[in-house]
Amino acid sequence: MTDYLIRELPAGERPRERLLEHGGRTLSDSELLAVLLRTGRVGVSAIQLAMDLLLQNGGLGGLLTATPHSLRRSGIGPAKAAALLAAVEIGRRLAGEQLLDREPLSRPRDVARYLALRYHTSDQEVMGALFLDARNHLLGEREIFRGTVSRISVEPREILRECLQRGAVAVYLFHTHPSGDPSPSAEDLLFTRRMEEAAEIVGLRLADHVVLGSRGRWASLKEQREKGAW
Repeated sequence: MTDYLIRELPAGERPRERLLEHGGRTLSDSELLAVLLRTGRVGVSAIQLAMDLLLQNGGLGGLLTATPHSLRRSGIGPAKAAALLAAVEIGRRLAGEQLLDREPLSRPRDVARYLALRYHTSDQEVMGALFLDARNHLLGEREIFRGTVSRISVEPREILRECLQRGAVAVYLFHTHPSGDPSPSAEDLLFTRRMEEAAEIVGLRLADHVVLGSRGRWASLKEQREKGAW
């Protein structure tokens, strides 16, 4: 199928027509991307271009951190890059709205799934907090720092003050490991203890501290402690 230009395919096999007739679930990842790309390039169909893009980025998840520059290196022009980046951003916003409206953050896997939309892969460390109400619904979030700032220098009181200002009763901490390995470091453990003790003093709960790695990998400091890891 990918050896042919889309216009050469029977109408019933073209991705756009199948999408309209049968819905998006009937299309593969490459076919969905082909609908966004609309056209390929000389001698290459939009489907083949989409397959190449997925291969170069490690699948759909790799597009979460795509930039105009990285897409240009993949042979994608400004119009196609804008369409792809817009689709990714729409996906992020829809996921965020759904979580804010309905889904409680009761488990670290829920946190990891939610944050993976933005922090699937990152070439610099990011640390932040998610603020929860009594039913574990998300009230809001804050990115605390990006870069190589030591967590030892991060003051728990600043995070807890924002918890109180937002009317939160619990907070999830999270940070990324650019190496891709989510295994917590000694510094991660120390900071988690400091945060937990400080939260307890002011009547708040540290729900967990989630470390995000690459390709969907993550680690829960709470689960690690329950297993006797610290």
